[in-house]
Amino acid sequence: MRLTRFTDYGLRMLMRMASKPDQAFSTAELAQEFGLSRNHLTKIMQRLARAGIVTTRRGGGGGAILAREPSEIGLGDVVRLLEEGQALVECFAPGASSCTIDGCCGLKARLRGAERAFLAHLDRSTLADIALAPPDRDAA
Repeated sequence: MRLTRFTDYGLRMLMRMASKPDQAFSTAELAQEFGLSRNHLTKIMQRLARAGIVTTRRGGGGGAILAREPSEIGLGDVVRLLEEGQALVECFAPGASSCTIDGCCGLKARLRGAERAFLAHLDRSTLADIALAPPDRDAA
């Protein structure tokens, strides 16, 4: 299985936010931290906000915070949300497939099973399980 960069960075953003759940994070600071364009992270943040995973506020002191406790945010749900519309293989995509062996292919069912198993494994974990530990400022 391979996740899109959209999902990869969405998970990284959530992990970062879970490390300090009471702090609001701006897309500008997250973009700088991850070395990405602010525009790209804004699109990810918007999708997470529409799904009720984060809450966003504009203006001074604004930014994004987790809308729920990290232990209530399932990884499988996040991956399904961020990978929405990204078919594992062409024949899984809605609409016409150009595959000439679609009617007799034995691989398709196995890939569907692998995809279900992958997501089921992620369903057993939450954002709390993978949250970044806050840096220990006293250690030196």
